[in-house]
Amino acid sequence: MSKSARKSVLPAKTHGYEFGGPLGAFATSFGLPIVCYAGALLCNDVSGCPIPSTLHPRSLTLAELKKEAGWPQDGLKGLASFRVTGYVLAYYLVSLVLQAALPGLVVQGVQLRSGGRLEYKFNAFSSAVSVVIIAAIGTYLQGPDFPLWTFIWDNYVQLITANLGIAFFLATFVYYRSFSVKAGNKHKRELAAGGHSGNIMYDWFIGRELNPRITIPVIGTIDIKAFCELRPGMLGWLLLDLAFVVHQYKLYGFVSDSIVLITLFQGLYIFDALWMEPAILSTMDITTDGFGFMLAFGDLVWLPLIYSLQARYLAVYPVQLGFFGIAGVLAVQGFGYWIFRSSNNEKNRFRTNPSDPRIAHLQYMKTKSGSKLLTSGWWGFSRHPNYLGDWIMAWSYCLPTGIAGYVIKHGSPVLLSNGDMVDGEGFISGGPVKQQVLQGKARGWGMIITYFYVLYFAVLLIHREMRDEEACKRKYGQDWEEYKKKVRWRILPGIY
Repeated sequence: MSKSARKSVLPAKTHGYEFGGPLGAFATSFGLPIVCYAGALLCNDVSGCPIPSTLHPRSLTLAELKKEAGWPQDGLKGLASFRVTGYVLAYYLVSLVLQAALPGLVVQGVQLRSGGRLEYKFNAFSSAVSVVIIAAIGTYLQGPDFPLWTFIWDNYVQLITANLGIAFFLATFVYYRSFSVKAGNKHKRELAAGGHSGNIMYDWFIGRELNPRITIPVIGTIDIKAFCELRPGMLGWLLLDLAFVVHQYKLYGFVSDSIVLITLFQGLYIFDALWMEPAILSTMDITTDGFGFMLAFGDLVWLPLIYSLQARYLAVYPVQLGFFGIAGVLAVQGFGYWIFRSSNNEKNRFRTNPSDPRIAHLQYMKTKSGSKLLTSGWWGFSRHPNYLGDWIMAWSYCLPTGIAGYVIKHGSPVLLSNGDMVDGEGFISGGPVKQQVLQGKARGWGMIITYFYVLYFAVLLIHREMRDEEACKRKYGQDWEEYKKKVRWRILPGIY
């Protein structure tokens, strides 16, 4: 591509580095995958959560660490499996086929910088329901030994590697392909404002092309970013949760109220997102960010594997909440969901139909760009009230794990039936070898893992809010400063 042609496809307005620039992109790209493996290996059904040797760091040895973490006997090679990768690819293929075969809602995206709009087909909800129905039928016929559930539990670490490999491949593929974007192309391809810094590492991470699409024989045209946003990873999160519920039942012969609550809460969140799939068209992920490793990894690896850590913990150490515990967690979840959904609905209705009687009374300010910014209702409460609701809901995913932590004692001489209490604080798990699971000295230390999500999510939401602020400053200019005088608080009035 000539220099003049290249300039014509670049956004008129660009902005500087985000996420710490190239160094931050490198650290994130190779550091966060390690966090995923750490969550799997340091909290397990081999020795405990966290593994016992981490509680005594002065006497920690590499040999003991590997033993307690369940490190593969063949080393790094054992973290991957061609067989598991093949099944994961088949799962992605099923997702593609369902998107193409099932009827869906066809929607026009937002106005593109180069003119025109892209067309999207949305049927993630019906696709997910189809998969869940098939899994339910299989479970009904074969019980907890249905191969899907045992496959997920037995190959958990290899699933991380397979999805990580897909994320790396997609990021590299779309980065290389983005250099074929030409001015005035009939497919309405364009580059993202923040993805053409010239630094290979950073652009590969943040994403050069805004909405990369490919055409697959028989299946048709697939928007890679929109597909990854809600399909394989979001449904994968639910399937992981369900696999952990089934594993708990196989071990103990019962299902605890805590793991039921978490699975229901997260299932509600997942199906709500899938049902509201068209709403992604107004998100920064779709309208602003290019598709690179940041989104590929976040959608396909981080979301399903980190967000399901609590259910995985409870699969090994059940927690019974009782009536008051359930009521308390339900109150937290309900309050957070009410803020999250009602604020998002208010915004979407205002954008799509300002005359809707449910929001017609709201006050707003007009900007020089022609946009309207809400200054009353939820969006007069703060500039990001939906983030507050999202974070409150995050607590309901972690609280059911209680004061977390457990150790596993193998070959216990006490032989009890599955699920019987041991000294009032542990369990005897089933399987070929009986093992005692109790909290012991690990009590409280497991919260580093089971409550990691709520801490991470707070950082994520604050960082996302800061990115939104910068984007709005660039878009609205002085109007944004006037808007901030009307709506002073970013997320939580009086605090932030």
